[in-house]
Formats: sequence, C-alpha cells, structure tokens
Amino acid sequence: MRTETKQRLAQSRHWRVRKKVCGTKERPRMSVCFTNEHIYVQFIDDEAGRTLASASTRSKVTPDRDKLAANVTSAKTIGTLAAKTAMDKGIKQVVFDRGGARYHWSKPKVSKEGKEGKEGKEGKEGKGKEGKEDKGKDAKPVYGKLAALAAAAREAGLQF
Repeated sequence: MRTETKQRLAQSRHWRVRKKVCGTKERPRMSVCFTNEHIYVQFIDDEAGRTLASASTRSKVTPDRDKLAANVTSAKTIGTLAAKTAMDKGIKQVVFDRGGARYHWSKPKVSKEGKEGKEGKEGKEGKGKEGKEDKGKDAKPVYGKLAALAAAAREAGLQF
C-alpha cells in the first residue's frame, strides 16, 4: 500500500474518532500520540481549546527519559506518569482518544489442563497441544502500546 494511502486512511480514522469524542473541563479528552521514537499524552478541554496537563517521553520531569522509547514498557511508564500528572491537576475522569491508532490486546489461551490447575492428562504435565508450557490461570493479557498505556492509567486511578 502506498504511503499516501496509509496516511489518508489514518487521517480519516482519526477524524472518525474525533467526531465522537469531545472533552470538557470536568472530563477532558486524553489524547495519545505515538511516533516512531516518542509517546505524547495530553489532557485537553475542547470547549476552551486548552491543554490542561501533559506527559511525554521527552518532558524533563519524566524519570529515566533517555531510556524510554515508543514501546509497550515505556507506554506503561508514561500512562502512570500521565495519570499522576492529571490527578495533581484535579482531573479524575477522562474521555480516551486513541487518535486513529489501533487499540488491541490479546487474551491468553488457556487449555483444559490449565483450567484444571495443570492436572490434566498424564504424561503432559500441564502442557498444551504443541507441548509448550501453559500459562494457566495466572496468565496476563498481552497488550499493545495503546492498551498498555490505558491500563497503566486506570491502575494509577484515572477513570475512563
């Protein structure tokens, strides 16, 4: 697919999301932008046209900002930092704006042996079909960058 086509489709996805999402002073829009190198989060009051708070991998208040990049682990860090910044400004509820990016995560597959506490068929000892180790009940979902950032912000106390 041509670059111009990808950019046009991304722009139309962004417009489609923005048509439905609007922030107020009590419940601002949490806008997230991922570039190839950095992550930016802004809390925006659309009625007044102002940015109320922000956090990014480039800001000077970010701890270990030299080690952060646009990946899942950095997204978790920035999500927590953005939530703390918003809470300091008095923001408790936000409207999440994914900005045309894909919000995805995958639920781990649990086999029958994993559901039974890894006490399934004899000889396999808690292994799945391919003989790989099962994750069992303790398995955590695998998040994409956007979903990881949102999950970290929720854990830090923001309500969506």
